[in-house]
Amino acid sequence: MTLDPASLPYRPCVGVMLIDSRGLIFAGRRIDNPAPAWQMPQGGIDAGEKPRHAALRELWEETGITKDLVEFVEKTPDWVTYDLPPELLGKIWGGKYRGQRQKWFLFRYLGRDDQVDIATEHPEFSEWRWVGAAEMIASIVPFKRAVYDHVVGAFRPYLAA
Repeated sequence: MTLDPASLPYRPCVGVMLIDSRGLIFAGRRIDNPAPAWQMPQGGIDAGEKPRHAALRELWEETGITKDLVEFVEKTPDWVTYDLPPELLGKIWGGKYRGQRQKWFLFRYLGRDDQVDIATEHPEFSEWRWVGAAEMIASIVPFKRAVYDHVVGAFRPYLAA
């Protein structure tokens, strides 16, 4: 039986663009992808959880960065969606979702690089670095590229040239 993507909902999710004092973006290399796949922190919104709280929780869960080390800058006014490619549909999130519906938050990092700890309880990244916007867009998996284009466009005034 083939899944009809249109019959499935989007998974409610948040994304975090974390920038340093230079306007460079935190990029983490996914631990579960054999190809070099870099992305920004993101994850699901728990039942009853507010998106901004989810963003700070996901940031902490994936990077070890606590909320006292970041400053809220802005959020996307709209929700951004993406669909999973056919080869992943039905394999991710128990086959319950067609893709994700994301609210993105921009936070400025106030800490030091040695305060970033990706060796978390459930690690998502094998390494991390600060990158420019063009490199961030080029490093994401192709099916999320339009989302990253949108997010970079929304937060462009705060990013390094």
